[in-house]
Parts: sequence; structure tokens; C-alpha cells
Amino acid sequence: MKIERFEDLHCWQEARKLVNLVYLAIRDNKDFQKHVRLRAQITGAAVSSMSNIAEGFSRRSNNEFIQYLFISKSSATEVQSEAYVALDQKYIEEDAFRQLYDQAERVSKLDSGLITYLLQNRKTSKRQQNFEKQQTQETQGTQ
Repeated sequence: MKIERFEDLHCWQEARKLVNLVYLAIRDNKDFQKHVRLRAQITGAAVSSMSNIAEGFSRRSNNEFIQYLFISKSSATEVQSEAYVALDQKYIEEDAFRQLYDQAERVSKLDSGLITYLLQNRKTSKRQQNFEKQQTQETQGTQ
């Protein structure tokens, strides 16, 4: 399957699920809704994870995309940390915590997998470029 839009990326799809889980957890608890700072922090981190995948996809190079994927990965980890605060303050139950934590972990791992793929692809591309350059030089040398 060819990836043509950021919506085709599995990591973005899973990040979108993370955003929805965060908003659901907030909607389900009035005290969580009142804790403006934590609410803003956890929603911001979840949306950042999703948005950075999309923004990185639109960049001109794999290096830039990789940079944005690292930010997405970090934001997903931030959601995990803030989920602990929500759990400790009794804004969410253990099962909601586990869902948030596991979904953020899923996003982080998918980001890591895509980063690894892009890094390997970059190395392959450089090897291919060097090979083609060598072939060109050898061809020009025989003429």
C-alpha cells in the first residue's frame, strides 16, 4: 500500500485514537474538567503527537519527518506521565489510565518503527546514490 496522505499512516490513526481517549477521560469526570492546567497539558500533548505526524509528513525530507516523529513520540510519552497525575488525583480509574497509557505506548512504538524505517531507507538511498555515482564514473572513464 502506498502512503499518499498523512491519514494513511498507521501511527497517525493511532494518535487520533489517543486524542479521543484523552477527551473521553476528561468528559467523564467533572473534577478533571475543572483542573484547567492538567486538562490543557494532557490534551495539548495528545494533539501534539497527532499533529506532529501530519506536519512531518508534509516536510520535504525524511530528516525533517524523522524530527517531527521524535516530537510526536515525546508527546505520547508526556500523555503517559500526565495520565499518572490524573490517576493519582482520582480523575480517572485504573482501567481508563491503562487505556490511555497503552494507547500512548502504541503511538510511541509506531513512531519509533517509522523512524527506524526512514533511517534505514535513507542509508539505502545513500548507498544507491554512491553506487550510481561510481557506475557513472566508471562509464565515463571507459569512454
